[in-house]
Amino acid sequence: MPNPQTLDWLARLISFDTTSRNSNLPLIEAVEEFLTAEGIFFERVENTEEKKASLITTIGPRDVPGIVLSGHTDTVPVDGQDWTSDPFTVTERDGKLFGRGTCDMKGFLAVCLGMVAEMKARPLAKPIHFAISYDEEIGCVGVRPLIAHMVEKGYKPEACIVGEPTSMQVVIGHKGKRSFSTTVTGAGGHSSRAPELVNAVEAGARIAARVADLSDRLAESGLKDGLYDIPHSTAHVGVFHGGTALNIVPDLAQLDWEVRALPEDDIDALAGEVIAYAQETLEPRMKERSPKAGITFKLKSAFPGLATPADAPVTVLAKHFAGRNDHAKVAYGTEAGLFVEMADIPTVVCGPGSIVQAHQPDEYVEASQLEACEAFMRRVIAYCAA
Repeated sequence: MPNPQTLDWLARLISFDTTSRNSNLPLIEAVEEFLTAEGIFFERVENTEEKKASLITTIGPRDVPGIVLSGHTDTVPVDGQDWTSDPFTVTERDGKLFGRGTCDMKGFLAVCLGMVAEMKARPLAKPIHFAISYDEEIGCVGVRPLIAHMVEKGYKPEACIVGEPTSMQVVIGHKGKRSFSTTVTGAGGHSSRAPELVNAVEAGARIAARVADLSDRLAESGLKDGLYDIPHSTAHVGVFHGGTALNIVPDLAQLDWEVRALPEDDIDALAGEVIAYAQETLEPRMKERSPKAGITFKLKSAFPGLATPADAPVTVLAKHFAGRNDHAKVAYGTEAGLFVEMADIPTVVCGPGSIVQAHQPDEYVEASQLEACEAFMRRVIAYCAA
């Protein structure tokens, strides 16, 4: 089993309901109280309006480059999920630790905090930083001001490890994402007058079809990278609402759609194809029938992809920490690309647990995965103490 300190921190972190709609301040305050008692330097980066905060800590010297261990505090909801145990109480069964966030990704944070004593026991020549953020699950929101703060304050780490669940395999690439909420305003009325009106659902359907066409093209002739399980960029419509009755031409429709792109693809250009079709072809036709008709696009979330070379120093270093030589790329997104884009910090992803368990009812992390993460951390400590 993992060391008692890791298990204690896992239980404490899981006990906080940090679903993204909630404040994470009670969790942050518990961590700050611990860091203060241990004499560890930290800075809070606060969002006072949302009552949320991120932390950046330093164990060891503050004037030389070191290693960032990065994780988010928020989780997805448990609403509507059928759990066999309390999602906010860690329950152990057959070597698995169940609870919301055990896998994604409080298990990683628990290992970091649980090994502080071991970090302090070694005279570190290079610092170990914890970058603890909020609202990753709704678009990597909190890490942006955290990274901006790090840049402003002169933090210049040599490497960053984002501890999302990868089964402790080093991940060097992931796709970027753009998601949009699109509102179509038509001109409604009696369906017998349909040719004179503007059907918002039909216009929305044409946009949805354009997204589907883009998806088909990307699959058939787009860029390919065989290290991904889905080796090409993708697009899809996830939500579509509109209409009230068959004999009423609908005057409103709403659809949410996304593009997930390989880092080598121009994700904004891909999404722009759909937007340009709506604004330059579809909308003018609608306005010919009714000046009040129109289409609006709201960006819901966006984060860059990650494309760290297989032979980059951070990749070689992370493989040493993990005690394995393989690497992978994943379809899901993380905060890793932002550390590269905003602060030019070489970054990979490596953490305990399987992404298959993330966001699921009865989410769990295997105890053996936390043990492997502890071994990873001990190699980080040895490297920074050398």
